Amino acid sequence: MSTKIRLQRHGKKGQPFYHIVIADGRAPRDGRYIERIGTYNPLTEPAAVVLNFDRALYWVNCGAEPTDTARSLLRREGVYMKKHLLGGVAKGAFSETEAEARFSAWKEEKDRRMSDCRIKAIEAGKEVAKKRLEAETKVKEAKAAVVEEKRRAIAEKEREEREAAEAAAAAEAAANAQTEAEAPAEADATAEAETPAEA
Repeated sequence: MSTKIRLQRHGKKGQPFYHIVIADGRAPRDGRYIERIGTYNPLTEPAAVVLNFDRALYWVNCGAEPTDTARSLLRREGVYMKKHLLGGVAKGAFSETEAEARFSAWKEEKDRRMSDCRIKAIEAGKEVAKKRLEAETKVKEAKAAVVEEKRRAIAEKEREEREAAEAAAAAEAAANAQTEAEAPAEADATAEAETPAEA
């Protein structure tokens, strides 16, 4: 039986999440597995890997064949580095304490690089959020300017209509006053015309 280290897909559409499993090579991708040794989330920045290191090393030493993606994840987590160092200890090239020291130094350097990568990702996210906020602010200001212009136009139109109405009312009042002034004069003239002349 050929044993494989592979990824088993979970998660929703467009949001993949994987389990790292040990499975029979003949089993389907998302089928039965022998053991689950970790998880892999490619959506985070950097991608998050949670791995049971000792079990992964055990299965690699047992000859389990990883898929390409699983191999890259195991290499990133240092499983193959540890296997290489243990091979050197078995050959007598260096002691087990030296192997542990080398692996610890490699792990610290890898953790430092990952931390730098996370910091860069956070800063890049903040920069993107800042640019998005500036763009939204500009759009909001442009919309506010358009609304203010419309409000001013409406206010100006209302003021002109009010002034025109006031002017019309004043003109009508003046015409009424003139009509009222002319009416008594006409009445006097009519009265004079109707009064009989003295003989």
